[in-house]
Amino acid sequence: MDQRATITAGRGRPARLHPRRALAVGAVLTLAAGPGVAAQPDPIPATSAPATSAPATSAPATSAPATSAPATSAPADHGAELYRQHCASCHGPQGQGAQRGPSLIGVGPASVHFQVSTGRMPLSAERQQPRRAEPVFSAGEIAALVGHVGTFGGGPQIPQVAPGSVTNGREIFAATCAPCHGATGAGANLTDGSIAPPLYDASAVQVAEAVRVGPGLMPVFPSQVLSDQQVNDVVTYVRRLQSDRLDRGGNPLGRLGPLAEGLVAWIVVLGLLVAAARWLGRRAGE
Repeated sequence: MDQRATITAGRGRPARLHPRRALAVGAVLTLAAGPGVAAQPDPIPATSAPATSAPATSAPATSAPATSAPATSAPADHGAELYRQHCASCHGPQGQGAQRGPSLIGVGPASVHFQVSTGRMPLSAERQQPRRAEPVFSAGEIAALVGHVGTFGGGPQIPQVAPGSVTNGREIFAATCAPCHGATGAGANLTDGSIAPPLYDASAVQVAEAVRVGPGLMPVFPSQVLSDQQVNDVVTYVRRLQSDRLDRGGNPLGRLGPLAEGLVAWIVVLGLLVAAARWLGRRAGE
């Protein structure tokens, strides 16, 4: 009994002291946890800071379309301004035509690009037939102007030129182009003071555009008459005509054509014969 009492008393004593120890330990834990609790509000602002800064991060994303929108609309606005300054006085504000110029509705991008890229438009002075000249606009301005007039609707698009056959192109050129532009592409005079211009300065795209839109007195060759492949063949042959490899025989004489070049050759030969005869006559008289 005494031993149990001692054990009970030993067990009871800690039971009576446990609350105090618990209070002491709780106080220590409270003091220890106090700075952690006091420091706990700091992470909340740190956590909420990204939430508050999120709109600032997303603001550029929302403002990006506003920044890119002017860049997208700038070419269209630039084309409209170029048209108003250089074209509207003759062709009308909406391309409907006026007393000084025809309608541009339905002409298409290919026609506008040909006229502007070859310097035929805008006209510096009114004349019967516009002639090739240095373009007034840069490549970017031409693209903007073509895009604006293209909104008037209709007309062929700018052709996509690809390599073709020189042999087939020569046959098509001889049948459809040489009667006006000459066998060598040097051009010729037509009726009423008009001309078929030389083809030596034309780019591949400009040749294809002329075939499709028929500028001036030139007839139009739609896809029902000449396929895209046949147009490529013609363009390839014209590019061959522009090459210096065709002039291996000597002076090209402006590429006047075989008939004119043969006539010049005969005149030169006859002149040499007359000079030689006169020289021999003088030697005989001595």
